[in-house]
Amino acid sequence: MLLAVGFPNLVRAEDNWPRFRGPLGTGHSEATDLPTTWDASAVKWKTNLKGAGQSSVVNWGDKLFVTSAKADGSERWIHCLDRKTGEILWEKSVEVSASETPHQMNSFATSTCATDGEIVVAFFGPGGLHAYDLDGNPKWEKNLGPFPGPWGVAASPIIDGDLVIQNCDAEGPSSLVALDKKSGEIVWTGKRPDAPRGGWSTPIFIETGERRELVLNGEFGVTAYDPKTGTELWFCKGFNGRGSPVPDYAHGQLYVVNGKPGDTYVVKPGGSGDVTKSHMVWNARRKGGRDLPSPAVVDDIVLISSMSGILSAYDAKSGETYYSERLDVPISASPLVANGLVYFQGENGEVIVVKPGKTLDIVARNSCGAGAEEIFRATLAPIQGQLFARSGGTVYCIGK
Repeated sequence: MLLAVGFPNLVRAEDNWPRFRGPLGTGHSEATDLPTTWDASAVKWKTNLKGAGQSSVVNWGDKLFVTSAKADGSERWIHCLDRKTGEILWEKSVEVSASETPHQMNSFATSTCATDGEIVVAFFGPGGLHAYDLDGNPKWEKNLGPFPGPWGVAASPIIDGDLVIQNCDAEGPSSLVALDKKSGEIVWTGKRPDAPRGGWSTPIFIETGERRELVLNGEFGVTAYDPKTGTELWFCKGFNGRGSPVPDYAHGQLYVVNGKPGDTYVVKPGGSGDVTKSHMVWNARRKGGRDLPSPAVVDDIVLISSMSGILSAYDAKSGETYYSERLDVPISASPLVANGLVYFQGENGEVIVVKPGKTLDIVARNSCGAGAEEIFRATLAPIQGQLFARSGGTVYCIGK
């Protein structure tokens, strides 16, 4: 099948998708040349990895980075693949003696790598944070704690200038840590509340017009920090726990989903201390059970999928619910937004492309020809006009 793109003035957009959910961490791409309709014939290549994992693909230039792990977590790998061919250029092994115990829906390699063209960093919970140059030469490693509990880890590192920032929410003592990019030494530690389950969300940066804030969802709600010092700026209490979905930022507001069943809500950034009463703009009932995917805001529409595959649409300004419809496939991955469309990766490998609106408008349901045993929980990565999907042990390149 030919790829159905058909958009005028195609823009390849970001050359690099360098961290979980792209440059801004919110899953929005500027690309207009991504495929919208495909089948197995559009798979340019697929590469099998050692072990399995749930991390997403990131890149710098023609180098792709992704992680995996042995079934018992005793060994983890960072893989570098050639974007054009899928050839494995290099891979590095990390031995882990004191392993965590992840939930059955988690893995030992769920955190996505981050790169800035100088280093690539990978986080393995009790296996530590590891930095390499882009040729695979080790730069440093740092142990950030034991991460106990029956859930495992999933928060991904981000790179900001000379800092590598890692969410270290755990069952018990938790923190947000910034490390020197060159040495791996800790620069600052932000206080996080002790959580009963741990945490899996990845921080994002937002520009409020008055200041820059580092925002992180969590078990009790969403918190903003000073990126230079790690000092807490404000906190907004959520409606339930397991705050793993990354908020979206649009219209000068943060759109937040809990993780466990509970209202979605919108927060105006800024302020100081507990801003739950003063800065919560609206909240709306969530249907469909637990949420793992992040919200996606396109113009005046908010789209949120539950893990059970129930897609709900809200008015971005008022919270009015437009619809809640079944997509008929479980969805764990966060959505990709590109060219006014939203791509939802189903656990069975199917990608459902939706045009946001007041009624459900499915543009296409696409398959990469994955095997029935494959499970897709990694978020799609749009890189140089192609889409990169990842099941537990296989990376797929879809596109021209």
